[in-house]
Parts: sequence; C-alpha cells; structure tokens
Amino acid sequence: MRIRILLLLPLIFIHFSLIACAEIPLVAVFIRDHQLWIKKGGEEIQVTKERYVYSPKWSYDGRFIGFIDGDEKGEKSDLFIYDTKEKESYQPYIRVVTSDFKWSPNKNQLAYTDQGILNVTKIKNGRPQGFENVSLGVSGFEWFPNGKEFIVSSQSNLLPTGWSPIPLYRIPTDANLAKDKIRPFYTIQTKEPDLFGIDADYFKWSSDGKWVSFLVVPTASWSMDSNTLSVLSSQGKHFQAVGKMLGYKEWFKWAPSTNELAYISGEGRFFVENKKMTIAKIPTLKQQKEYTPIGFVDLDLEWYSKDLVIVARAKENKEWKEGPVPTMFTSLYALNIRTGEQKQISTPAKNELDEDPQVIGPYLTWFRRSAEQTKGDVWLKNTLNGQEHIWLKNVDYAPTFFKPERSPSES
Repeated sequence: MRIRILLLLPLIFIHFSLIACAEIPLVAVFIRDHQLWIKKGGEEIQVTKERYVYSPKWSYDGRFIGFIDGDEKGEKSDLFIYDTKEKESYQPYIRVVTSDFKWSPNKNQLAYTDQGILNVTKIKNGRPQGFENVSLGVSGFEWFPNGKEFIVSSQSNLLPTGWSPIPLYRIPTDANLAKDKIRPFYTIQTKEPDLFGIDADYFKWSSDGKWVSFLVVPTASWSMDSNTLSVLSSQGKHFQAVGKMLGYKEWFKWAPSTNELAYISGEGRFFVENKKMTIAKIPTLKQQKEYTPIGFVDLDLEWYSKDLVIVARAKENKEWKEGPVPTMFTSLYALNIRTGEQKQISTPAKNELDEDPQVIGPYLTWFRRSAEQTKGDVWLKNTLNGQEHIWLKNVDYAPTFFKPERSPSES
C-alpha cells in the first residue's frame, strides 16, 4: 500500500502542475477586425459589432472600459464606455468627441479633452454619466495620484520674439472653469537648441508619486526626430531635462519600485541606428547608463522587476540611406541593470518580429507579427524561463491588460 501511494504522489503533483499552467488568470481587452473583445482566462467575448474601435482603456477597478468609436478615415472619434457588469455600451453624454481620455487612478471617473476643453464625468448610480467642465486651453493632461487634481499643459504661443515658455498648471477636478482655482504649477523655460519645445505631454508618475515624467515636444517636423524627456517634482519645484528621444509614449517607463527611468534614447526618426535603452536615476545626479550593445538598436521596453528590463532588440542597419525604410526584426531580451547580464528570451521565426512587451505579475506577453502584416498574435510566458505559447490569435495590435494596482500616495 505504501509503495502504491508513493507512486501516485508524483502523478498527483504533475496533474495539479498542469492545471496551474492551464489556468492563466489574465484579463485583457483587445481589438480584432476593428471590434472590441475581452479575454478572461481562456474565454474570448466579443463586445462590439460593425464599428471601428480603438484605444481601449480599463477603469481603475476593471468594471468599465473606455474606447473610441471611430472610422477608417479618422473623421470620427466618439467616446464610449462599456459596462462589464451590465454588459452594455453607452456614451457618458449625448455625444462626446475626444482623442484623449484617462481614467481616475482611484475611482470610476473619466477625464477627457474636447477642442482644448478639459472635462470630467459625473457619477450617477455608480456609473460615469454626464460631465462638468474643468478648464479651457488644455493641451496635455494627467490625473495627480490623489485622483483630486490634474497636471495640465497649455501650448506655448508664437510671439514676434519667438515661442513663449510652456506653462503647466495644477487644477482641481471641481474647478468648473473658475480661474481662482487654477494654480500655476511650473513654467518650462525653453530655448534652442538645448531645450526647445512648444508643448508638454505623456505625463507619467513615478511609483512613489514624487516625480512626474513627460516629453517636451517641439514643432511638428522637429518632433519627428527629437523630443526632450523631462521630469518635474510633485511640488513643481525641481525640473530636469533627462535626454533626447522620439515621441513614443511607451518608450519611457518608471521602475516598479524605485525612481529610475528607463527610456529609448537617441535622435533621428528612422529606427536603423542610434536607439539605446538608457537608465536615468532621478534626480539625475549621476551619469546615465546605456545598455544597448554596439551594433544593435532597442525599439521598445518594459520593466519586469526592479532589476530586469525587457527590450525589443534588432541589429543596426547603417547601410540603409534611401528607398523603403527597412523592417527591423526585433526579438526580446532581458537585461539585468545591476549585473549587466543580457539574454535573448524570445525566438521569432525568420521574417517575424516581436514587439510591445508587457508584464503582468510573473507573466510576460508580446505581440508577434510577420513583416508583411500589421495583424499578429499575442504570445505569453508564465516566467522568463517558461515555455512561450500563443495566448491570442489574429488581433489588430497588442492588447490592454487589466492591472489592479494601488496608485501612489502623494508626498
């Protein structure tokens, strides 16, 4: 009897290990054939039909999904909300037109801009419904971590003497256009060529809420080749220009638990050279460190832990000078920023590229497509050493995962 039990125990452990591997507790919203879908574990649920959906975003608790109902020509951008509890889509007002909307970090409230007006939704029966004006003249914005205020930028003006400085404001959610509630936060004194810009956007808070990073964006043609990554303290007292980079908001990210900023540094709109994964410790008192080896470019990044950064890496192509822009065939690498160790962790086939890495707990996901296609599949590893496999097939681009996390408290 004892021998039989001992023989059964390994089988039982193998059985439960297979179950644990099969049960992937991930929730994501994704776009397939321009329609909104949700995946929970192994189930895929289609939410919309005969629409042209993009830019889905989860509310802080995962009950709501905001998305844009547009059209192929880009002439329409109506804001809709999907209620996962009631299983219905609705507009928070009769018609809301926007291209920039953001959920509160700690409640189901949605802020959005419409022709330079910042609005915030009211809450009715537990749902975002109706809206109130917050401020005029808004270009970029983001919630403060406390969910009670916004950091707001306003585009500078072209004067006979040149471009004016870029003003930033701190505005409470209940400002309701009252000028006495709108407080100057910081003024970015721009100058050519070191720090030239006419706008600030893509605000992101550090894990402890003590710093906010953003891009200082120059005029349109210039911004395609160079923007200035910058940081500002949460009290609006200490500003630092960190480095030059392209205008991709996913190319700079805070570490999960430290004030370290990873970004893809380098100027020039083409990806063939001069794109380096760089770490800046904020405030930037020491020299920054680049981790991309000679002969390679890094074209996306994601933090896996406080020591590990995932990058999408390809070989340089300095020989290209004109003609069609070459495809950069990226695969994923894990970089240990403490030891300097670097290891390839994904293996796309020839003529495929891996991009858009995302980390959810121990899981690593990415988007894999062929060079001739824009659609692709979402791949998954349950750890960096795990076996890679397909999690979603035939999607328009990388999904948006629901990541329940507590927003940082303000200092």
